Amino acid sequence: MDSGNTLALLLYGLLMALIWGLYAWLRARRTRQNLAKLNTAKAEGLGEPASLHPLIDHGRCIGCGSCIEACPEQKVLGLIHGKAELINPAACIGHGACRSACPTQGINLVFGTAKRGVDIPLVKPNFESNVPGIFIAGELGGMGLIRNASEQGKQAVQSVLKLDGLHRPGRLDLVIVGAGPAGIAAALTAKQHGLNYRVLEQDSLGGTVFQYPRGKLVMTAPVELPLVGKLPFKETSKEALLEFWNRITREQQLKIHYNERVEGITADGDGFVINTVRGQHQCRAILLAIGRRGTPRKLEVAGEDLPKVVYRLIDPEQYRNQHVLVVGGGDSALEAACSIADESGTTVTLSYRGDGFSRAKQKNRERLEQNIQQGRLKLMLNSAVTQVTAAQVEIERQGTTYQLANDAIIVCAGGILPTPFLKSIGIEVETKFGTA
Repeated sequence: MDSGNTLALLLYGLLMALIWGLYAWLRARRTRQNLAKLNTAKAEGLGEPASLHPLIDHGRCIGCGSCIEACPEQKVLGLIHGKAELINPAACIGHGACRSACPTQGINLVFGTAKRGVDIPLVKPNFESNVPGIFIAGELGGMGLIRNASEQGKQAVQSVLKLDGLHRPGRLDLVIVGAGPAGIAAALTAKQHGLNYRVLEQDSLGGTVFQYPRGKLVMTAPVELPLVGKLPFKETSKEALLEFWNRITREQQLKIHYNERVEGITADGDGFVINTVRGQHQCRAILLAIGRRGTPRKLEVAGEDLPKVVYRLIDPEQYRNQHVLVVGGGDSALEAACSIADESGTTVTLSYRGDGFSRAKQKNRERLEQNIQQGRLKLMLNSAVTQVTAAQVEIERQGTTYQLANDAIIVCAGGILPTPFLKSIGIEVETKFGTA
């Protein structure tokens, strides 16, 4: 081999070594950065995902980063030692785009973790529960994201269309319980396919969205609705979204009965009889598109029955010039505290029994921190309300008792899954510990 070829090979080898060395250095740096983010999240109590989240099979993961690029949220996933990991678990809100983007089918979406279980009704891939003819979609089944809940509502009705015994005179084909995102999408799908349907809603249009505080920013993603087209929002306000839903329910003349709470469901041949506060409905199939709150979780302390204690925020303005305590550590608690802190003359304290906000979205945590830094909100972690009086509230924190002046208390501690109702109609509920 002549000297020219030898030199060329040496240069080529040197270039390849430089390239591989640079790659290894960049990979090691990225691993260090992502490990630091993950460790910070764990140290701040943000190491557990709130609900639906990806479980990554490292045997299948090739470290391509497709899942990272596909995630609509920022810095939720990252590569550690060449494998995808949840580096900001609390920021994951269950979009599912990562699973679709994975070229090796190495991602499953699961509920709960080994440390924290999540109660979920048993639901088949076609959204039918263990009770034939009763289907579940949306938040009750663990799918609270507006886009995903809407998709489930549509797909559940597609499954109903395959049932025998539809279009029988004297009974409805489908009763949809709940007029939230899943229920609205289901009603549109039912109308599109000529089903004889009815929607029963115990409160008002919008379901959980209706319960949001005035002006709350609703984060969603475009979804295609039957008979309507694409829901045009990515980020919008509660009011704008409710106005959109009101318009399409009027234009499409959807059959929705408001303020009609379901009290019981009994089997009737191949169908059901639904008893409500207003009467009865006979139907072939039922779609439960209700929320997970059920009964609000209470403080269980003396004085909680005072009128100043409520379990959801309607209008922050009503608390202007008042001393307000918000209790809870999820998105609803952070949003309520920050919304009230924006009102003039308020003194706002947020009390949470945990040491971090693992269940809250990043945007809400950032907004909370900003309010704290500006002196508009006081945070008491590792604390618990022990007594409520007409003019004060008593809070215990790490062995010390505090007496705070208080005009109003908003408890945002979540709700108890309506398990008794589900069990009364035969639906089984299981606790998921990191399983699909």
